[in-house]
Amino acid sequence: MTRHTGGSKVESGYYWSPRRWGVEVVPPEGGRLPGDATARYLRLPFLLVLAVVPLAGLVFLMFLPFIGFYLFANALVKKLTGGVKRGATELASTVSPGWTPGEAHLTGKAGEEKKAAGEATPELSRLEKEIAARKEEKK
Repeated sequence: MTRHTGGSKVESGYYWSPRRWGVEVVPPEGGRLPGDATARYLRLPFLLVLAVVPLAGLVFLMFLPFIGFYLFANALVKKLTGGVKRGATELASTVSPGWTPGEAHLTGKAGEEKKAAGEATPELSRLEKEIAARKEEKK
């Protein structure tokens, strides 16, 4: 049993990948093993392949029901917690402030536009006179 990496050129035979639990068959003229340099392969004699392949199938067959139970439980948990998450999101959206990007919030209070449009307050008149006086000083 010799070790090889993915992508390397090998002679014909049977190559087992422990990570994938699969056997790659290389034709009589030789070829390259699939995968990148991190993929590891062991060259196995034919008689050992006859023992490894059914054993890998048996392990898969034994754990298949457990895989099904795990996937069912995982889907059930996601379904149950997904409803809680959606409810919390809806609650958070009703509690959040009514701020909308692009909306003007610094326009003043209601009724101030009436003052600005028509009536001049004493403070405003005093400021206008002060500005005019400073302009005259600069000239």
